[in-house]
This record gives sequence, C-alpha cells and structure tokens, in this order.
Amino acid sequence: MLNKKIIEIISKGEGITVEFKKAENELPDNLFETICAFLNRNGGIILLGVEDNGNISGINNSIAKKLCQQISNLSNNPQKLFPSFLIEPKIHEIKNKIIISIYVPISSQVHKCNNKIFDRSSDGDFEVKNDNHIKQIYIRKSSEYSENKIYPFLFESDFADGIVDRVRKIIKINRPNHPWNELTNIEFFKISGLYRRDIASGNEGFTMAALLLFGKPEIISSAIPHYKIDALLKIDNTDRYDDRDNIRCNLIEAYDRLMAFVNKHLPDKFHLQGDQRISLRDKIFRELIANLLIHREYTNAFPTTFVICKNRVESKNANRPHHWGELKPGNFEAFPKNPHIGQIFTQMGRSEELGTGINNIFKYNRIYSGTDNNIFREEDVFITIVPLSLFDNTVSHKNDTLNDTLNDTLNDTLNKRQITILGIIKKTPSVTGIELANKCDVSVETIRRDMALLQEAKRIIRMGSKKSGYWKLIE
Repeated sequence: MLNKKIIEIISKGEGITVEFKKAENELPDNLFETICAFLNRNGGIILLGVEDNGNISGINNSIAKKLCQQISNLSNNPQKLFPSFLIEPKIHEIKNKIIISIYVPISSQVHKCNNKIFDRSSDGDFEVKNDNHIKQIYIRKSSEYSENKIYPFLFESDFADGIVDRVRKIIKINRPNHPWNELTNIEFFKISGLYRRDIASGNEGFTMAALLLFGKPEIISSAIPHYKIDALLKIDNTDRYDDRDNIRCNLIEAYDRLMAFVNKHLPDKFHLQGDQRISLRDKIFRELIANLLIHREYTNAFPTTFVICKNRVESKNANRPHHWGELKPGNFEAFPKNPHIGQIFTQMGRSEELGTGINNIFKYNRIYSGTDNNIFREEDVFITIVPLSLFDNTVSHKNDTLNDTLNDTLNDTLNKRQITILGIIKKTPSVTGIELANKCDVSVETIRRDMALLQEAKRIIRMGSKKSGYWKLIE
C-alpha cells in the first residue's frame, strides 16, 4: 500500500472498514478482535501507530519487524484465530513516524477470536452472542462464496500428480520464512481453508477451491462440467482464430498455460526500472491472468475467454458483481470473489495485494502500448480490455512462428524461464524435459511449449533420436 493512500485513509478517519490503534511498544490486546470482525464483515485496513483522532503517534522502530512477525504468527495460530487466515502486515514511514498497515480481506468463512465471534458496525467491533445473528453470518457467507462448497468424496488422490508439492515448493522459494512451510499437507489444507467442516450441515472435506486449484482435469470436469478457459489468437483469421488453447486443467496449470500463450504471441519490450530490466509483458499479463482465475464465479456456466487481437487483449469472465460499471484506479474498493483461491496465488507470488492488479496494468501499459485506456467493466460478465499497439510492423503470426526480427533480439523476446532453459542446455545438452521441469519448477507441458517456441525461434535444434539424442544451441 502506498504512503499516499495511507495518508488519505487517515485524513478520512475511522469507519466500518478502517480502524486506528496505538501500538508504540506492543500489539493492542484487542487487535485480533478487529481482524476477526473485518474477516467476518467487509474486510478493511488497520493502522497501528495511529490514534483514534488520526494523530500519528508511531511505533518504536526497533520492534516494528518483531510486531509484524507476531501478527503473522498469531494469525496462523488456530487457538488465536479460527479458522486461521494468514495476515501479512507492512511497515511504512509516514511523517517521520513508523506505522504498520494490516490489510484484512473479507473471508469466505466465519472466524472466531479466542473462541468468540466478532462482527463490525460503524461503531466498531462487537461480540456476536445471539444465535440468530451467528446463523445469519453463516448464511451470508455461504451465499456469497461458492468456493466453500464441500465435496465429501473428493480425495487427495484426485489431485494432479505432484501439484501440491510444487505449489508448496513455490511458496517456500517465494517466502522462505512462511509459517505454512513446516506444516504437513493436511495441516496446510486446513489452515489455508481448502479443507473444512461445515458446522451447519456437518459435511467435512476438500472444497471447490481445492478442487479448482489442484484437481485432475477429469475430476474437475465431473464436478464442474462447464469449466473451461478458451485462449484464442485472432490476428489474421479474425472470423475464427489463428491459434487456440482450450484449457480444462486446474488453476495452477491454467496460469502457466495462459502465460505461455501470452509469451508465445506477444513481444516483451525492453524496459529499465531504475537500473534493473523488468518484463513489461509479465507485469501486465500476470495480473490480468491471475485476476481472471481468482475472481471468476465458477458456478456460472458462462465460458471464460482470453483473446489476443491485433489492437487489444480482451477477456470475459463469469462474475458475481460487487460493483457495477467501469473500474479505474482509486474509484473502487477491492472485493475478493474467491478469497482462498486468491490467498494461494498471493503466497505463490503470482498476484499482488488485492486491488493492485488494475493499478499495475494501468501503470505498465502506458509504457508497453503507450496508452492507459484500459477497460475493466464489472457486470454479470466481467469484461477486461487492454489496448495494444504492437502488431503493425513487429510480429508476424503466420504458421504460429516468431517473426525473424524478434529472433534477432533474444533477451527482448524470450522470458526468464526460456533463457534459463538455454543456459541449462548449454551446460547439459542431454537434459530431459522432466529434468527441465524440475529445475524450472513448472509442469512438463509448459516445458514442451517452451522447447517448441525455442525451436521455432531457431534457438535450439534436436540432434539424434528422442531417446538418445541431445539439444544443440544455434548461435
């Protein structure tokens, strides 16, 4: 969260989604009551080091990191917050004072703090003791979040081979000190909300979120037969398509395939941010693709489409709208449609804090395409249009191959993984697809696409047979 945004929040004062708390040398005793209330109501922002009247009193700089670690640990402790919901605070310097911001999203579950349920009103937090009120919270949550649906006969054996280990490995690489890293698989499923017990019905098991994140294609299809994502390229053949990927796999693999589709058909323009080269293409489309997967309403049969056209990338997604109309930076409040799916993507480093995706697309597409005329329209179908100005003389898509000009500029065309693959092949020409998948921490299918792209780009050639041959770099 930007300091400018925090100053704006402080200037507007406390409300149903904003709470200030003094915390000079220790965490407030009632902090997790507020976190619990925000999770159960509309989410919100907690600012530690700010008094009720908006005065910034600050936090002792020497213990700020320690307090953040305490918050993360306690949010992951089911004896403090149940079900656990990992909270990640951030440290800011505002007007020469240190404060901590805690973003708390809306949760799709009902949470307890110290075995008590808390809710939120304009007057602050309050304990919910009335049985009817508690029931209404459960009803509201169950009607809003389809990802919580429990499948009692869904088992870990129904997950794609190695997918859970891969996800946990990515989380560990992305966040080495993550509290999930030391958990067993079943503990991981429970604490991330992917395995739960419904106290109203008595059902217990893996949820729709777990099925979508990890499931084998045939298992997902049996439970959600309308689920699919159509990735299309429409440059030359606009009546039909030039290239297509019909995606019916789990969301982790779907993300890889959509990013591979983007990398195959869109160039990666050279750009320096400070003294570091960044991928504008990845900055824009990792956000668009993550949002496409995280925020879909999966009970709706409307098909998801992701279409690369000559002058735009357009996606359409089934939606349960929270806002109506066009979204622009600063004119909407972030609202998670599938919080548990979103949390897994965030911990993997595949999505940012809720709401920043739209901001990043506006920011980086000004550089990538010279425009910020992006469209995000939220209705029963969520429509996203990201304008492009890349195909006039830059890329040819005949026979689905890369343009010869792009082939001459390797580092501006290939992504980091593909460049890594070339480095591995240079050292170990006999490397196998499975070995590359393990080294790059992606699926074998993704490696196959990368290898096909590298061959089309005339960067590698296969020498000898498939079994006993080797790869050779083309200089």
